[in-house]
Amino acid sequence: MSTYWHQTLAFAQQLRHELHAQPELGWQEHNTAQRIRAELDRLDIRWRACAGTGTVAWLNSGAKGAGVRSVALRGDIDALPIHEQSAVEWQSQVPGCMHACGHDGHTAALMATAAWLKHVEAQLPGPVTLLFQPAEEGGHGARKMIDDGALDGVDCIYGWHNWPAIGFGKLVCPDGIVMCGNGTFHITVHGKGGHASQPELCRDPVLAASAITLALQQVVSRRLAPQQTCVVSVTSIDARAAATVIPEQAVIGGSIRVSDTAARDAVNQLITDIAQQTAASYGVECEVEIMPRYNPTINHPEPAAAVRDSWRALYGDDALDTPTRLPIMASEDFSYYLQEVPGAFALIGADDGIGHADPCHSSHYDFNDRLLEPVVRLYAQLVGAPLP
Repeated sequence: MSTYWHQTLAFAQQLRHELHAQPELGWQEHNTAQRIRAELDRLDIRWRACAGTGTVAWLNSGAKGAGVRSVALRGDIDALPIHEQSAVEWQSQVPGCMHACGHDGHTAALMATAAWLKHVEAQLPGPVTLLFQPAEEGGHGARKMIDDGALDGVDCIYGWHNWPAIGFGKLVCPDGIVMCGNGTFHITVHGKGGHASQPELCRDPVLAASAITLALQQVVSRRLAPQQTCVVSVTSIDARAAATVIPEQAVIGGSIRVSDTAARDAVNQLITDIAQQTAASYGVECEVEIMPRYNPTINHPEPAAAVRDSWRALYGDDALDTPTRLPIMASEDFSYYLQEVPGAFALIGADDGIGHADPCHSSHYDFNDRLLEPVVRLYAQLVGAPLP
């Protein structure tokens, strides 16, 4: 096997550990961007800044002719506001910030792909665009990349995400929806505070917030059809006060996951109605603010089939996952790309039984480095590059 191939994979793992140790939050990935661009310069790959901390790079950009397709490959680069507790040697050196979703691995895999594709550039059948995207974690980075021209001239796009809930090396890439859309909500309950010994003189926002939280659990169980894919999760109640004080207000926060925009609109209205009507029954008022985030990630059939066929050719029929129930309830801003051009997004299992089962967004999570090589092979195959 090619010495350069081995060197590229070793470099990718080193880069992954380096990025993991120095994570940066969305729209703050300045050092990460600088590191990516320095490597592209070293590889003599043309690039430009995109959407601030994002980077777009090109290979074989002069290829033209009938039947020539321009393919884009994407990796996300941002981290999360989580204090790491993984205890790996390369754990985060930035307090309160860690790569808890594997974007360090996604970036390293794309950079290794860049190195290999540059090595075989003369044999590429068409142009390849590499997207190193910032701010996937709620920052709408994909939309900003598109607005800044990242998809100009692109005919098809591919992306992937490591997934610890799936067995190692098993791939999920359906025709149609693969991940849900999402949104968040804040409900501010306004009451009348006072002394805890005189509740009759108050209008308790804590009690009302508790009732609203319980009532919202009925959105999925009683207000939507059982076949509807939906999650409504209350994730916080903030009503801090002294032990003897009933506060003036309480704030409820939560998350919504839905499989289509019609369901999202229905759920948003139900949350508003239930919160306001429950608040009224407790003699308080409330304000509901709902923030839509990402639409569902919906694969196009032909590119999705290409991913499955490539993975099957590389690793056999058994490498395709079938037990995983779809759609995954998590969300991805890769959905923006798929609304613009044909493409597909895959989930690839990370759980190898030796320490990579912690879920994404866990403080104990760490990307499985064993995924680097198979993903680089997949990306190379998708753009028609030769493999060692």
